[in-house]
Amino acid sequence: MLTMTSLNAVTIPLPPNPTAALRKPLRPRPVSCLRGGNGLYNEGSPHVESKGLDNMEIHQSSNGELEVKRNNIGQLFREAQQNILYLNKQRLVAVEELNKANREKQLLLDRIERLEVEKQAGVGEVEELDKANREKQLLLDRIERLEAEKQAGVGKDKLSLCWELLLRIDSMVLSGMISAGEASDFRRLVMDHKVIVADAFNEILQKKDAELLAELLHFSDRSKKSGFHVIHICTEMSPLVSVGSLASYVTGLSRALQRKGHLVEVILPKYAIMDLDEVQGLQEIKAGFYSYFNGQQHGNRIWTGVVSGIGVSFIEPLYYSSFFSREKVYGYSDDFERFTYFSRASLDYIVKSGKQPDVLHIHNWETAIVGPLFWDIYVNQGLGGTRILLTCHDFDSQCLEQPDKLSLCGLDPPRLHRPDRLQDNTKTHLVNILKGGIVYSNKVVIVSSMNSKGRIISSFSHQLKPTLSIHQDKLVIAPYGFDKSTWDPSKDNFLPKNYSAEDMKGKTVCKVALQQHLALSGSASSILVGCFFAELSEIDMENLKAVVQNAIRRGVQVIIVEISKNSITNKKLESFQELLKDQNVRFINRLGEAISHLVFAGSDIILCQSFHEPDLQVPLKALKYGAAPIAVTPTDDISRNFVDYDYERTKFSQFISSNFGKMSLSQALDEIENNPSRWNRKILAAMAMDFSWDAECCDVHVSAYTAIKKL
Repeated sequence: MLTMTSLNAVTIPLPPNPTAALRKPLRPRPVSCLRGGNGLYNEGSPHVESKGLDNMEIHQSSNGELEVKRNNIGQLFREAQQNILYLNKQRLVAVEELNKANREKQLLLDRIERLEVEKQAGVGEVEELDKANREKQLLLDRIERLEAEKQAGVGKDKLSLCWELLLRIDSMVLSGMISAGEASDFRRLVMDHKVIVADAFNEILQKKDAELLAELLHFSDRSKKSGFHVIHICTEMSPLVSVGSLASYVTGLSRALQRKGHLVEVILPKYAIMDLDEVQGLQEIKAGFYSYFNGQQHGNRIWTGVVSGIGVSFIEPLYYSSFFSREKVYGYSDDFERFTYFSRASLDYIVKSGKQPDVLHIHNWETAIVGPLFWDIYVNQGLGGTRILLTCHDFDSQCLEQPDKLSLCGLDPPRLHRPDRLQDNTKTHLVNILKGGIVYSNKVVIVSSMNSKGRIISSFSHQLKPTLSIHQDKLVIAPYGFDKSTWDPSKDNFLPKNYSAEDMKGKTVCKVALQQHLALSGSASSILVGCFFAELSEIDMENLKAVVQNAIRRGVQVIIVEISKNSITNKKLESFQELLKDQNVRFINRLGEAISHLVFAGSDIILCQSFHEPDLQVPLKALKYGAAPIAVTPTDDISRNFVDYDYERTKFSQFISSNFGKMSLSQALDEIENNPSRWNRKILAAMAMDFSWDAECCDVHVSAYTAIKKL
């Protein structure tokens, strides 16, 4: 039986060449490996001898890592100045758009002034004046957005320049100009001195590699801080491709880590549905790159660029071009093949580009196969100092497959189809891919804002309880976060007046502005409740109707924001809207960035479906903006039970449970009216807390990275 100690400390030698063992392509029958579904595969297939976990108890550390063999791939990256020119062009376009909007603003103000004069003289039309005022508000929102983008663009350009330099370093490795070890030192140097490097290398990036290398060597005399080099191998990343909570998590955590001096990059499939407009300096690497799958080496295109200041590489299969040229990200019968191909190709790319990361960060079942692949095949290919961290966002989807299908990516089915490895705990004739990721990872981060480790293992593990119990020492809980560079009332460019816990006057201004924008009568003394919902079920609507009707009977103003793209949900909401017609109720079904920020800032309370909302991050943003998050429940009373004696909970969970977790909307309204001083203390305490990606979420991951690097 594999033990915690043995797994946390060991690596595996390279198995025999899988290509020699699998010359004839396999033609397996398509099976189901849907998210939340199980797949069956009945046909046998040849396999490759690999050492697997048998050798994980032998290797303690690798003092002399094997130097990576490099193929004559050629020059991978074109002139970096193309990216610099692109960034400058984008900046000029943004400035011109802002200037144009300001000119339009002045023309509109002149028009409104003329209409006001005509109205007073009795010759103007009130309707036209109202229309002009609405246009004015929309234009002001647009100007505020452009100002915010302009301010955010300054820091982004510096980080993008750093990534241009990092990509040039990768090109030097692949061309044989520098060694993998030298490249690792240079990468660390760049990320440790981002601001200085962006300024110092801005012009020299346009020069040849030899001159750039000389400047890097000269610059390397500077002192360096210690930071981790982390590579995410994942299937989603905001804003490129977003299906669930993984997308915002990858981007938010990566940006937070880079702000703290760590080097983070991302590898993604190149989906046909991806929004490539969000990629700065996208370019194809003009070199051949091959990866192993189904008994053969297959060609791929590699694309690189910068997204939200993060270096991203995209893998585009050539022979299996249909894998990622579909209308959806998930939900196909060959999902196992698709993401197994991508996982193996990602590891091949890391090795061939000479990268030597501290941590390979993998996510959910889709890239969990990286764990067995790493220890069976890749650890001795220059990655002896690398460790594996797996993130699980839930255990609903685990991917069960016929064991023989593991040979598609070069793994040995008989060695892995064992109870202490990949064999499923209940359907023992199958392998469980997510279980394999847990077993073969050095640390497992379960992302959950509200649940404790004990509760997840006992109640939400979906037949993985035995595995999680065995490996519970390497399980840690991390909360979700939000982007505080965008969501911060003290510097939010979308608000008419900023505010903070030290000066709350601006929140009153925001409430009045929101009331005026939505034509709600009343004043700042009125209690305003905002509601954000993505998908409303029949039960949710019934609960919400009862809660809202009770609130409006007490004179509360309610704003319901529905942001679903589901047409069925929208139709239900239209009928729901008819049931709640009232002068104090407003519905928003076209949510812009400006009005979204204003609803959080102007509300006293934010109703949410639950406190665990990783996609919308509604409770987190509400706390930051001084609005109490209150969950809608079937009874809207005090019967909610938040008792959980497991100390391994997040700070967010502890804070919510102590302040708003047991509170219904009726109780919240009672406290505002009867004990306003106590209520205000809670609100100010909430605003002072930091639940962004940069806080607890980032700290938990850095602690996990630190722990596994010591193994």
